[in-house]
Amino acid sequence: MPTYILVTKLAPEVMQDLKRREELGQQWREKVKKHCPGVKFIAHYAILGHYDFLDIFEASSEEEAAKVSLISLANGALQAETWTAIPYRRFLEIVQELER
Repeated sequence: MPTYILVTKLAPEVMQDLKRREELGQQWREKVKKHCPGVKFIAHYAILGHYDFLDIFEASSEEEAAKVSLISLANGALQAETWTAIPYRRFLEIVQELER
């Protein structure tokens, strides 16, 4: 399955109530599970910098990956970006294909 990276920045009002942070995260995971059954999460990180969280996941299609981002935006994310990730070995194969 294709791998995707999602970075999100939460809206300030969501970050003000840190006691509810775990509850809100659980609600988000439940919505993703319900609407995106083909998604498999690989990692979830809180990060420093412009974004607050980074998720690495596999999805059965681009449409399903887009749903994860849209669910994030509908549930407290001020910004969400989803990137396609190509495994490094596959990247090298692509480079070799271009050299032929």
